[in-house]
Amino acid sequence: MRMESWATAGPAITAAFLGSMVEVVEAFTIVLAVGTVRGWRPAFIGTGIGLAVLVLLVIALGPVLDRIPIHVLQLVVGTLLLLFGLRWLRKAILRAAGIIALHDEAAAFTEETAHLTDAVRRKEAHLDWIAGLTAFKAVVLEGIEVVFIVIAVGAGRDLLWPASLGALAACILVLAVGLIVHRPLARVPENTLKFGVGVMLSAFGIFWTGEGLGVEWPGHDAAILVFAAVFLAVGVFGVSLAKRSNSEVAQ
Repeated sequence: MRMESWATAGPAITAAFLGSMVEVVEAFTIVLAVGTVRGWRPAFIGTGIGLAVLVLLVIALGPVLDRIPIHVLQLVVGTLLLLFGLRWLRKAILRAAGIIALHDEAAAFTEETAHLTDAVRRKEAHLDWIAGLTAFKAVVLEGIEVVFIVIAVGAGRDLLWPASLGALAACILVLAVGLIVHRPLARVPENTLKFGVGVMLSAFGIFWTGEGLGVEWPGHDAAILVFAAVFLAVGVFGVSLAKRSNSEVAQ
Protein backbone atom coordinates (compact mmCIF):
# COMPACT_ATOMS: atom_id res chain seq x y z
CA MET A 1 0.00 0.00 0.00
CA ARG A 2 1.42 3.38 -0.96
CA MET A 3 0.37 5.69 1.78
CA GLU A 4 0.10 9.35 0.85
CA SER A 5 0.53 12.09 3.40
CA TRP A 6 -1.82 12.12 6.38
CA ALA A 7 -3.39 15.31 4.98
CA THR A 8 -4.87 13.11 2.22
CA ALA A 9 -5.17 9.70 3.89
CA GLY A 10 -6.75 11.06 7.09
CA PRO A 11 -9.72 12.76 5.39
CA ALA A 12 -10.13 9.70 3.09
CA ILE A 13 -10.35 7.36 6.07
CA THR A 14 -12.69 9.74 7.92
CA ALA A 15 -15.00 10.30 4.93
CA ALA A 16 -15.21 6.56 4.16
CA PHE A 17 -15.79 5.75 7.84
CA LEU A 18 -18.58 8.29 8.37
CA GLY A 19 -20.28 7.67 5.01
CA SER A 20 -20.15 3.90 5.41
CA MET A 21 -21.48 4.10 8.98
CA VAL A 22 -24.67 5.78 7.76
CA GLU A 23 -25.28 3.07 5.15
CA VAL A 24 -24.37 0.16 7.47
CA VAL A 25 -26.74 1.47 10.17
CA GLU A 26 -29.61 1.51 7.63
CA ALA A 27 -28.83 -2.05 6.44
CA PHE A 28 -28.42 -3.27 10.03
CA THR A 29 -31.89 -1.92 10.96
CA ILE A 30 -33.61 -3.99 8.24
CA VAL A 31 -31.58 -7.17 8.91
CA LEU A 32 -32.39 -6.82 12.62
CA ALA A 33 -36.12 -6.52 11.80
CA VAL A 34 -35.94 -9.67 9.64
CA GLY A 35 -34.10 -11.62 12.34
CA THR A 36 -36.45 -10.45 15.09
CA VAL A 37 -39.67 -11.30 13.25
CA ARG A 38 -38.79 -14.33 11.14
CA GLY A 39 -35.67 -15.74 12.79
CA TRP A 40 -31.97 -15.36 12.13
CA ARG A 41 -31.61 -18.13 9.52
CA PRO A 42 -33.19 -16.19 6.60
CA ALA A 43 -31.61 -12.97 7.89
CA PHE A 44 -28.11 -14.48 7.85
CA ILE A 45 -28.64 -16.24 4.49
CA GLY A 46 -29.88 -13.04 2.84
CA THR A 47 -27.05 -11.05 4.40
CA GLY A 48 -24.43 -13.64 3.36
CA ILE A 49 -25.58 -13.75 -0.27
CA GLY A 50 -25.71 -9.96 -0.34
CA LEU A 51 -22.14 -9.71 0.94
CA ALA A 52 -21.01 -12.27 -1.66
CA VAL A 53 -22.57 -10.17 -4.45
CA LEU A 54 -20.73 -7.10 -3.14
CA VAL A 55 -17.39 -8.97 -3.04
CA LEU A 56 -17.90 -10.07 -6.68
CA LEU A 57 -18.71 -6.46 -7.60
CA VAL A 58 -15.47 -5.21 -6.01
CA ILE A 59 -13.45 -7.98 -7.71
CA ALA A 60 -14.99 -7.06 -11.07
CA LEU A 61 -14.40 -3.32 -10.67
CA GLY A 62 -10.78 -3.55 -9.41
CA PRO A 63 -9.08 -4.49 -12.72
CA VAL A 64 -11.22 -1.96 -14.61
CA LEU A 65 -9.99 0.89 -12.41
CA ASP A 66 -6.33 -0.06 -13.04
CA ARG A 67 -6.81 0.32 -16.82
CA ILE A 68 -8.20 3.87 -16.68
CA PRO A 69 -5.67 6.74 -17.01
CA ILE A 70 -5.32 8.49 -13.65
CA HIS A 71 -6.38 11.96 -14.89
CA VAL A 72 -9.52 10.54 -16.52
CA LEU A 73 -10.29 8.58 -13.35
CA GLN A 74 -9.77 11.66 -11.16
CA LEU A 75 -12.01 13.77 -13.40
CA VAL A 76 -14.84 11.21 -13.55
CA VAL A 77 -14.67 10.22 -9.88
CA GLY A 78 -14.22 13.85 -8.79
CA THR A 79 -17.32 14.93 -10.71
CA LEU A 80 -19.41 12.05 -9.32
CA LEU A 81 -18.05 12.70 -5.84
CA LEU A 82 -18.95 16.38 -6.03
CA LEU A 83 -22.50 15.60 -7.20
CA PHE A 84 -22.90 12.89 -4.55
CA GLY A 85 -21.47 15.09 -1.77
CA LEU A 86 -23.57 18.13 -2.66
CA ARG A 87 -26.69 15.93 -2.69
CA TRP A 88 -25.92 14.67 0.84
CA LEU A 89 -25.06 18.19 2.03
CA ARG A 90 -28.28 19.66 0.58
CA LYS A 91 -30.45 17.01 2.28
CA ALA A 92 -28.57 17.43 5.57
CA ILE A 93 -29.10 21.22 5.44
CA LEU A 94 -32.83 20.84 4.75
CA ARG A 95 -33.21 18.26 7.55
CA ALA A 96 -31.25 20.41 10.02
CA ALA A 97 -33.52 23.34 9.15
CA GLY A 98 -36.65 21.24 9.71
CA ILE A 99 -37.81 21.53 6.09
CA ILE A 100 -37.74 17.75 5.51
CA ALA A 101 -38.09 15.06 8.19
CA LEU A 102 -35.08 13.47 9.85
CA HIS A 103 -34.42 9.81 9.01
CA ASP A 104 -35.63 7.76 12.00
CA GLU A 105 -34.07 4.29 12.40
CA ALA A 106 -36.59 3.34 15.11
CA ALA A 107 -39.46 4.21 12.74
CA ALA A 108 -37.79 2.28 9.89
CA PHE A 109 -37.42 -0.75 12.19
CA THR A 110 -41.08 -0.51 13.25
CA GLU A 111 -42.26 -0.21 9.64
CA GLU A 112 -40.21 -3.20 8.44
CA THR A 113 -41.26 -5.27 11.47
CA ALA A 114 -44.95 -4.46 10.85
CA HIS A 115 -44.60 -5.46 7.18
CA LEU A 116 -43.04 -8.84 8.03
CA THR A 117 -45.47 -9.45 10.92
CA ASP A 118 -48.38 -8.82 8.57
CA ALA A 119 -46.92 -11.37 6.16
CA VAL A 120 -46.67 -13.89 9.01
CA ARG A 121 -50.28 -13.26 9.97
CA ARG A 122 -51.41 -13.86 6.39
CA LYS A 123 -49.38 -17.09 6.45
CA GLU A 124 -47.86 -16.25 3.11
CA ALA A 125 -46.12 -19.07 1.37
CA HIS A 126 -42.34 -18.90 0.98
CA LEU A 127 -42.13 -16.46 3.88
CA ASP A 128 -38.49 -17.38 4.53
CA TRP A 129 -37.76 -16.33 0.95
CA ILE A 130 -39.46 -12.99 1.54
CA ALA A 131 -37.50 -12.43 4.75
CA GLY A 132 -34.21 -13.51 3.17
CA LEU A 133 -34.84 -11.35 0.12
CA THR A 134 -35.57 -8.35 2.36
CA ALA A 135 -32.21 -8.78 4.13
CA PHE A 136 -30.44 -9.39 0.78
CA LYS A 137 -31.91 -6.25 -0.77
CA ALA A 138 -30.95 -4.09 2.21
CA VAL A 139 -27.36 -5.37 2.28
CA VAL A 140 -26.85 -5.05 -1.50
CA LEU A 141 -28.44 -1.60 -1.89
CA GLU A 142 -26.70 -0.04 1.11
CA GLY A 143 -23.51 -2.01 0.38
CA ILE A 144 -23.33 -0.66 -3.17
CA GLU A 145 -23.37 2.84 -1.70
CA VAL A 146 -20.50 1.84 0.61
CA VAL A 147 -18.54 0.46 -2.37
CA PHE A 148 -19.21 3.68 -4.29
CA ILE A 149 -18.03 5.79 -1.33
CA VAL A 150 -14.81 3.75 -0.99
CA ILE A 151 -14.08 3.92 -4.73
CA ALA A 152 -14.99 7.59 -4.97
CA VAL A 153 -12.89 8.55 -1.96
CA GLY A 154 -9.95 6.26 -2.69
CA ALA A 155 -9.61 5.77 -6.44
CA GLY A 156 -8.39 9.25 -7.38
CA ARG A 157 -5.14 9.12 -5.37
CA ASP A 158 -4.37 5.43 -4.81
CA LEU A 159 -6.15 5.61 -1.45
CA LEU A 160 -8.40 2.58 -1.85
CA TRP A 161 -6.76 0.81 1.09
CA PRO A 162 -7.15 3.70 3.58
CA ALA A 163 -10.74 4.24 2.37
CA SER A 164 -11.45 0.50 2.68
CA LEU A 165 -10.06 0.49 6.22
CA GLY A 166 -12.36 3.38 7.10
CA ALA A 167 -15.38 1.50 5.70
CA LEU A 168 -14.35 -1.74 7.44
CA ALA A 169 -13.97 0.09 10.77
CA ALA A 170 -17.49 1.50 10.36
CA CYS A 171 -18.91 -2.00 9.68
CA ILE A 172 -17.15 -3.49 12.70
CA LEU A 173 -18.25 -0.64 14.98
CA VAL A 174 -21.93 -0.81 13.92
CA LEU A 175 -22.07 -4.61 14.20
CA ALA A 176 -20.32 -4.59 17.59
CA VAL A 177 -22.65 -1.95 19.02
CA GLY A 178 -25.66 -3.64 17.40
CA LEU A 179 -24.79 -7.01 18.95
CA ILE A 180 -24.45 -5.39 22.35
CA VAL A 181 -27.65 -3.30 22.34
CA HIS A 182 -29.64 -5.71 20.07
CA ARG A 183 -31.90 -2.92 18.84
CA PRO A 184 -31.96 -0.26 16.08
CA LEU A 185 -29.17 2.27 16.47
CA ALA A 186 -31.64 5.14 16.78
CA ARG A 187 -29.24 7.37 18.69
CA VAL A 188 -26.73 7.60 15.87
CA PRO A 189 -26.70 11.28 14.81
CA GLU A 190 -27.34 10.29 11.19
CA ASN A 191 -28.04 13.76 9.86
CA THR A 192 -24.89 15.15 11.50
CA LEU A 193 -22.90 12.31 9.93
CA LYS A 194 -24.43 12.99 6.52
CA PHE A 195 -23.65 16.69 6.92
CA GLY A 196 -20.00 15.89 7.67
CA VAL A 197 -19.75 13.33 4.88
CA GLY A 198 -21.33 15.75 2.41
CA VAL A 199 -18.67 18.30 3.35
CA MET A 200 -15.81 15.79 2.96
CA LEU A 201 -17.06 14.26 -0.31
CA SER A 202 -17.64 17.70 -1.84
CA ALA A 203 -14.10 18.76 -0.83
CA PHE A 204 -12.59 15.62 -2.40
CA GLY A 205 -14.76 16.16 -5.47
CA ILE A 206 -13.47 19.71 -6.08
CA PHE A 207 -9.87 18.60 -5.46
CA TRP A 208 -9.90 15.60 -7.80
CA THR A 209 -11.94 17.29 -10.50
CA GLY A 210 -9.30 20.04 -10.55
CA GLU A 211 -6.44 17.51 -10.60
CA GLY A 212 -8.13 15.67 -13.45
CA LEU A 213 -8.19 18.95 -15.38
CA GLY A 214 -4.49 19.55 -14.63
CA VAL A 215 -4.92 22.19 -11.90
CA GLU A 216 -1.94 22.59 -9.53
CA TRP A 217 -3.57 23.27 -6.15
CA PRO A 218 -1.65 25.55 -3.74
CA GLY A 219 -0.52 23.46 -0.76
CA HIS A 220 -1.20 20.26 -2.76
CA ASP A 221 -3.09 17.70 -0.55
CA ALA A 222 -3.63 20.27 2.22
CA ALA A 223 -6.00 22.08 -0.14
CA ILE A 224 -8.59 19.36 0.66
CA LEU A 225 -8.79 20.63 4.24
CA VAL A 226 -9.28 24.19 3.00
CA PHE A 227 -12.10 23.07 0.67
CA ALA A 228 -13.68 21.14 3.57
CA ALA A 229 -13.58 24.26 5.76
CA VAL A 230 -15.23 26.29 2.99
CA PHE A 231 -18.00 23.71 2.43
CA LEU A 232 -18.53 23.47 6.21
CA ALA A 233 -18.92 27.24 6.49
CA VAL A 234 -21.29 27.31 3.50
CA GLY A 235 -23.29 24.43 4.97
CA VAL A 236 -23.66 26.08 8.39
CA PHE A 237 -24.70 29.33 6.70
CA GLY A 238 -27.15 27.36 4.53
CA VAL A 239 -28.78 25.82 7.63
CA SER A 240 -29.17 29.26 9.21
CA LEU A 241 -30.62 30.71 6.00
CA ALA A 242 -33.02 27.77 5.50
CA LYS A 243 -34.21 27.97 9.13
CA ARG A 244 -34.93 31.68 8.74
CA SER A 245 -36.84 31.11 5.48
CA ASN A 246 -38.79 28.21 7.02
CA SER A 247 -39.69 30.35 10.03
CA GLU A 248 -40.91 33.22 7.82
CA VAL A 249 -43.07 30.81 5.78
CA ALA A 250 -44.57 29.34 8.99
CA GLN A 251 -45.55 32.83 10.18
